[in-house]
Amino acid sequence: MAAVAGRRVEVAFKDPGLDARGPSIRNQIEQDLKISLESVHVHNVYYIDKDLNEEQVEFIAQDLLADTVMQNHSLASKCDQAADWVIEVGYLPGVTDNVGRTTSEAIAPILGLNEKSDFVRTAMAYLIKGRNVPLTRREAEHICVDFLANPLVHTFEVLDRDAYSRVCYQPPNPLSEHRPSVNTVILPESDDELEKLSREGLLSLTVLEMRAIKEYFARSQVKAERDAAGLPDQPTDIELETVAQTWSEHCKHKIFNSLITYSEAGSEPVVIDSLFNTYIRRATTEISRKSDWLVSVFNDNAGIVSLNDEYNLVFKVETHNHPSALDPYGGALTGIVGVNRDPMGTGIGAELIFNTDVFCFGPPDLPDEELPSGILHPRRIFRGVRKGVEDGGNKIGIPTVNGAILFDDGYVHNPLVFCGTGGIMPKVIQGLPSHKKSIEPGDLVMMVGGRIGKDGIHGATFSSVKLEETTPPAVVQIGAPIVQKKMMDALIDARDQGLYRAITDNGAGGLSSSVGEMAEFSGGVEVDLEKAPLKYPGLDPWEMWVSESQERMTLAVPPEKVDRLLALFSSRDVEATTIGIFTDDGYLSVSFDGKRIAKLGLDWLHKGLPRLELEARWEVAQKPNRPVVSVEPGIALLRILGNLNVASKESVIRQYDHEVQGSSVVKPLVGVANDGPSDAAVLKPRDDADEGVVVSCGINHKYGLIDPYKMAMAAVDETVRNAVAVGADPSRVAILDNFCWGNPIKSDKNPDGDLKLGQLVRAARGCHDAAVALDAPFISGKDSFHNEYELGGQTKAIPPTLLISAMAVIENTNLAVTMDAKAAGDYVYVMGLTKREMGASYYSEITGFWGEVPGFDGQAAARTYAAVHKAMTEGLVASCHDCSEGGLAVALAETAFAGGLGLEIGVRKIKTDGALSDVETLFSESNSRFVVSVNPTNTQAFEEIVRDTVWSRVGKIVETDRFVCRGTDDRSVIELDIHELKEAWQKPLKWV
Repeated sequence: MAAVAGRRVEVAFKDPGLDARGPSIRNQIEQDLKISLESVHVHNVYYIDKDLNEEQVEFIAQDLLADTVMQNHSLASKCDQAADWVIEVGYLPGVTDNVGRTTSEAIAPILGLNEKSDFVRTAMAYLIKGRNVPLTRREAEHICVDFLANPLVHTFEVLDRDAYSRVCYQPPNPLSEHRPSVNTVILPESDDELEKLSREGLLSLTVLEMRAIKEYFARSQVKAERDAAGLPDQPTDIELETVAQTWSEHCKHKIFNSLITYSEAGSEPVVIDSLFNTYIRRATTEISRKSDWLVSVFNDNAGIVSLNDEYNLVFKVETHNHPSALDPYGGALTGIVGVNRDPMGTGIGAELIFNTDVFCFGPPDLPDEELPSGILHPRRIFRGVRKGVEDGGNKIGIPTVNGAILFDDGYVHNPLVFCGTGGIMPKVIQGLPSHKKSIEPGDLVMMVGGRIGKDGIHGATFSSVKLEETTPPAVVQIGAPIVQKKMMDALIDARDQGLYRAITDNGAGGLSSSVGEMAEFSGGVEVDLEKAPLKYPGLDPWEMWVSESQERMTLAVPPEKVDRLLALFSSRDVEATTIGIFTDDGYLSVSFDGKRIAKLGLDWLHKGLPRLELEARWEVAQKPNRPVVSVEPGIALLRILGNLNVASKESVIRQYDHEVQGSSVVKPLVGVANDGPSDAAVLKPRDDADEGVVVSCGINHKYGLIDPYKMAMAAVDETVRNAVAVGADPSRVAILDNFCWGNPIKSDKNPDGDLKLGQLVRAARGCHDAAVALDAPFISGKDSFHNEYELGGQTKAIPPTLLISAMAVIENTNLAVTMDAKAAGDYVYVMGLTKREMGASYYSEITGFWGEVPGFDGQAAARTYAAVHKAMTEGLVASCHDCSEGGLAVALAETAFAGGLGLEIGVRKIKTDGALSDVETLFSESNSRFVVSVNPTNTQAFEEIVRDTVWSRVGKIVETDRFVCRGTDDRSVIELDIHELKEAWQKPLKWV
């Protein structure tokens, strides 16, 4: 039978009712687009770009592509189900097609192929029928573009039934015939032309930085060296791209390391020599003088602390904001698999044990008519981001154990996507400390994992500018978690056998970043770029060099171990290629096709960046002019519980696998029905040790709009408080900072940049003061600026946002505590002092009431946390819940309904700072407080331990379903059924 050049296979369920995808998509389209649908059916489509005869394609379809019990397959388009329109959605050339890749790998042995090319392309065919009346083409196109497809990522077609029945095999777009070339870039004389070159080339460099580059290439010594190397006087394109990547805000943290003149009203200006050194690093230095559990901080891909005598813990949190705004699924997927590689690339590699995620979105109910041009709807971003993190974590097999989701109008233009990963590593491997890297001249440069494509080019520099309607699609990436999983498993084996000396990830800037940073250890490097494996031909060398194609690590390998290492990778079906050699000549040198195309002095490349000198100012926020309304306390509590930022996130959490690896002790959801809001996660990573890991976070952007100093202190306090609430030792809590801001550099186009920088200064100072007060050292962090969107000449910036994440140690996981009420008769305590602090509270959001943003008493907080922890270690605490958003009323209600028990308290028994009203006492969001329940047999011992702190015994857990808060004269301020409270809390996000 003659072979045919390419085949199309379509697979569909025999009974469409067995495919849950269709009804789910139909419901989401009806919710999001308000288009009434009778049905949606989904078919899988495979384009096989190989010469196949009928027998071969039938074998592949029946044995590989279709489940013959439940599915039919066809070699032509089929539209058996009723449909008005068929929408077929595939991937654009160059965009990662994970199913196509794995299908290619599965088919290759069947066809006797021994190649790495991806010759299968996949698509989804959506058969859509309107309810009662047929869909119009305009409605079908609306569904396609605004729900099913993203023009930056997908190719798509909207066809009627007849047209779809004629669809057949479509050959792929022809591979690029572009011949790779290296161009010389002439650096212009004028500042205006230098700025234009930077802007149009997406280099994201300032005029001052462009001048520094021009000065370097004008040096006589540099000219002589370049002439000897066969290079032109002016930089090549790959050299200019290398400098732009290395000097990007993403990689060099230029704003945090700048020289800042800061002023406040009524005080003299002060000069701050690096926010990072002055506040973040200094906090850790001060704390480390009285702590010995810090192993490696601020000098690797992630921070490292000690778990016990045998193991270290590793943690890093990154952001992936701009890519997630363009392609929510791909951006978030790349975010989570990208941060996975940070602990893997720390020291000589950590085994990954948990993921975290924190999202900030615009309101999901934003009216379509209020959606700005060029912006994806927050609902769509929410769904795509959630799915991306799910696919990254679940497929690699890392539990997602902690996080948060916030909604605010300020994130409509720029969503924030924080992704974190923690790991564990033996302290000593092959007789050497695992946290140290070393590279010797003569070690070989090896790239491991995925291949290089055009995806992710300019990612590092792209994240250093604001989003615009014209943002280029090349920055979009889609990760391949299965490729990364295979690579990581093989790397752990190689690590344990001592087959490489150093490792780092190919993240922002790709090979340019990873090789350039590793070269500092040996003092130089030479790379033969033509050896690097590509996904497809047609890439120029500079594109190969800075591409951020995912799933790649760079290793330094002793020559005598290369063969063993390559054999190990081959046995695991992991691609590895030697692409160069580390030297000690002081240069980063790159060759292609036998010719030198780059030679840059390492010392200049990494230390020649001109330092920014910036101005910052701070102004006290003005009281808003808004009416104050009266709301009955019970109604206020129900409304706050139903606020999207407070409400249950169970619908999201359940779609993540938090049980994989089998180490969870305290899970994201707890309580009698396993649906209560856990304050933090507790993991037991080693069966042979009692110690565990606690993971928590703190974030409250609302405070930052009034006072970023207090916002930062509150975030640090919240994450430490959450960790202590489940049993963490407060003396062993390590924290990470993630700053997300607008553009804090003042210019004609950004006239309030100095005010944004002033906010940043206050936030950094708050981080220092709270961290030192709680002995919680910073071990890693990240800043993300330029979270802005330009539309029609106007720039929209996000609210200043700070995420603090914590990784802590619990000495005995058997003593971990959860937040749910345990037994009727247990006494209820409030730990900490309640103050008149209603500013930016959720109660004030409802009523318009204005007040002070919560402050922070570090000494009192430290005493409270130490006492509560001691009581926990002695088994005296039945439950403990952090008090934060919504105040005591929310914390008490959550404690009750999570335990399925009632609760009765006396508001006047709660210790307050001065005379507070019942409403102020219940809804103030003062920091450093817990709601604790204690069995009556333990109350005397508990009260003895906490005697030197501020505490109040305020009521009891009761057997009924009533939640009662009694105020003055013993009257009920709030009296509600716990099931009503729980329903208000659970309902808002059930649609996710």
